[in-house]
Amino acid sequence: MIRRDYILDMVEKFARMLAGIRERIDSREYVEAHVALDKAFLELLGSGAEAISRLTETQLMARLTLDDPTHVLREKSLILVQLLQEAGQLHAVQGREMESQVCRLKALNLLLTLQLRDADFELPDFIFRIDMLRDQLSDLVLPLRTQAGLWRYYERIGAYGRAEDALFALLEAEPVNDNLRTEAIAFYERLLRHSDPALEQGNLPRTEVEAGLAEVRTLSTQQKLT
Repeated sequence: MIRRDYILDMVEKFARMLAGIRERIDSREYVEAHVALDKAFLELLGSGAEAISRLTETQLMARLTLDDPTHVLREKSLILVQLLQEAGQLHAVQGREMESQVCRLKALNLLLTLQLRDADFELPDFIFRIDMLRDQLSDLVLPLRTQAGLWRYYERIGAYGRAEDALFALLEAEPVNDNLRTEAIAFYERLLRHSDPALEQGNLPRTEVEAGLAEVRTLSTQQKLT
């Protein structure tokens, strides 16, 4: 069984590496930042940054479980999220927007997966938050699975207004998806069971919840008639 000391040492080591990468980016030492990123990716996953950029999130998660037991997966996944974020930042400051978006989208999808798997999940200080990654990708049309993850995540943390935004992005993209409309109705019905103060705090007052539910029900009825 891996001791807690091993995990702490690993997290501290990569936190130092991440701090060094960030310092080089801030100092515009881009060649050195690329070298440092390559070294960190190699140590974590056995491949450099360029090879990692070609892997899907599923393939990346599989790589993380090759050598260590699964109970180390969370910490390694968080480190990977931040390495991808730093790679995205490095690409961005060098004007490579497409490469930057690829890295940041992978980081966002991985972080959403981690957050939704663990109800008691808490992020360490060195990890960028979901809202920051979402804002950095504001010019990108997000894949449907990312929007679905954001919808579930925002509902879970009580950010009901942002949850509704993600839901309607899904409904606009898939207007004839019966299962999605059914889930949307269930979402609003769940919200109606919350108190008025909770809904207000989540930036979606009861009147707006009721209006959203009515709209989704109307869409569902219209679809059945066509």
